[in-house]
Amino acid sequence: MRAILCILACLCLLTGTARAEMLSREALAERVIPPFLLGAPVNDKGVWTLENAGGQTAGYIFETEPLAPLPGFSGAAINVLVMLDLEGRFVDVQLIDHNEPIFVSGLGQAAFEQFFTQYRGHSISAPMVVGTPYGETQGSSALVYLDGVTKATASVRIAHESILAATLQVAREKMQGVSSGPPAYPDPAVDEALTWDDLVAQGLATRHRVSNAEVNAAFAGTLWEDDDPEAQDDPEGAYLDLWIVDIGPPSIARAVLDAESLAELQAFLTISDHAEPILLVETGRHGLITEEFVRNTAPDLVSAEQFGLPVALRDSDLLFSLRADLPDTLQEGTAMILRTDRRLGFDPTEPWTLHVEAVRAHGSFMPQVGSVTLSSTQSTDARFFARAEAPRSLPPWRAALRERQADLIALALGLAVLMPVLFWRQSALAGLAGFTPVRLGILAVMTGFVGWWGQGQLSIVTVIGVIRTAWEGGSYAFLLYDPFSLLVWAAAILGFVLWGRALFCGWLCPFGAMQEFAHHLGRLLRLPEVTVSPRWDSRLKRVKYLVLAGLVALIFVAPDALDTAAEVEPFKTAVTTYFIREWYYVAYAVGLLVLSAVLFKGFCRYLCPLGALMALGGLLRGRDWIARRAECGSPCQLCSVRCKYQAIPRSGQIDYAECFGCLDCVKIHDDAAQCVPLVLKARERKRAA
Repeated sequence: MRAILCILACLCLLTGTARAEMLSREALAERVIPPFLLGAPVNDKGVWTLENAGGQTAGYIFETEPLAPLPGFSGAAINVLVMLDLEGRFVDVQLIDHNEPIFVSGLGQAAFEQFFTQYRGHSISAPMVVGTPYGETQGSSALVYLDGVTKATASVRIAHESILAATLQVAREKMQGVSSGPPAYPDPAVDEALTWDDLVAQGLATRHRVSNAEVNAAFAGTLWEDDDPEAQDDPEGAYLDLWIVDIGPPSIARAVLDAESLAELQAFLTISDHAEPILLVETGRHGLITEEFVRNTAPDLVSAEQFGLPVALRDSDLLFSLRADLPDTLQEGTAMILRTDRRLGFDPTEPWTLHVEAVRAHGSFMPQVGSVTLSSTQSTDARFFARAEAPRSLPPWRAALRERQADLIALALGLAVLMPVLFWRQSALAGLAGFTPVRLGILAVMTGFVGWWGQGQLSIVTVIGVIRTAWEGGSYAFLLYDPFSLLVWAAAILGFVLWGRALFCGWLCPFGAMQEFAHHLGRLLRLPEVTVSPRWDSRLKRVKYLVLAGLVALIFVAPDALDTAAEVEPFKTAVTTYFIREWYYVAYAVGLLVLSAVLFKGFCRYLCPLGALMALGGLLRGRDWIARRAECGSPCQLCSVRCKYQAIPRSGQIDYAECFGCLDCVKIHDDAAQCVPLVLKARERKRAA
């Protein structure tokens, strides 16, 4: 056993990398949601552009594993395909590949795939968490809550973290304009008395003037260079003389709009509270709009961008007037108020660029149209704006702790009672007249509360995930996503030192408890009881170590076969899915329980790889916790005969690697009516008396 333990320890120290191959272009193209089309690759990490029907970049598509290979419970990353539009909204999220044991052959793939549909339409700037709101209604929270999958919250949390980590990488590199926090909004507490001259002097009103000569130079050498006679006649005249003012802050709006228009704007902003109004006043020849322009739509000659991404502009459809004390040139110009949405990433405090198209037509019959872009960059002083504090979602491990708080408290209290009793009062416990009902009651709690309710059945799958993470490199944070099981693991590991494998295998394992109930049912039904000969018992007990070694070996030689091989444990069937699975899994689990009705806990003793691991962990045991007498084994063989686990050889000493802590031998040892040495001593005292 010690040799096997050393081998496992060495394997855990090995490191390396192994990742699934990225999807080919053809495979990606098949997954793209219409009307988008797959564009060109962006980098060698699986990021591609999405294009619209006109061939323009409309978003990005990428796999999460190359960007954020967070290990799942199996130790392998969960690979998800993410499609984002240019405004940072999830177009679609699709599951590509995973090895999460609960979904592979437990709950089924459909439940996992359904989880990812919840991302569609949400912005990456919206804080999203897996779980349910606490003390607030769904609609009152700024957080977006994604419903997890029952019995698989840990796996979906890991998938969610992978999606966010990969998505934010792409957003930072390719979509810098997508806000990662709450947008800036005009601060109503800022109230300054400003004039038009103040706006100009402080750069709050910016002017962009383009002369006819500059426009001619832009069209020089093109088909349209001679198609504007007015520009030719007056080269120094103003083709475009544009004033740009962000009138979202009330102090600035008050400096340019008359009282009636200001009231109408404030009423508009009360309804459209995320709109940022931009005032444009054009006093040159351009005029800003064409005859085809329709109010309350996007302007046809004006556009904007920020951080390299387009900013959606729309006519606010407001009738307004400027203050009478503004310069006459402004009063006579073409004025319009455009609006954009701060929720889509527009930040008025950061530089943004306004583009104005200068258009010329060549020919009178079916003229050919050409244009050049006249651009101006501006921003508004941050003193006029405030930012809401970003809604903070708890770290995933803290959210998991919070969601399981009541269960964890109940489990901790139960362990805080059980473990001290087993440590200090085991003889008193074993000596109870109703010890068997008490033990069965504890095992019933383990089956119902720890197993079916709490999903705290420990599994070799977790161990495989840890070893696989060590081998492939990665984070062990996935262990924190299931704090309930982690608490059971902590108790089991502490139990190694105090009792060996006995604490978990004899008292905390839900499936072990089921086998014990099956044994008692077999006795009630008077089924035959099979006792394995000592020779074959010794041989069969080695099988579980071979099973454990085989599973560990598969990590390195055939990792794809691990999920199937791990089904040697019936825990997923019997505990996680309540026996609701394909018939052959159910038949296997039920068959093991039927076997236990005639062969006491045969699976635990001979086949369980987790039991083998627990036995190896039991090598840390620091004490012999079951009292023995000199007469134990010679001449007395009562405990050896009565031990259903066959963990007491003829020598009378306890084989702690096979002891499940049932306390039957403790009860015999302390019972003057059963323990042969005590019975003989009592007879001697009686004769002497």
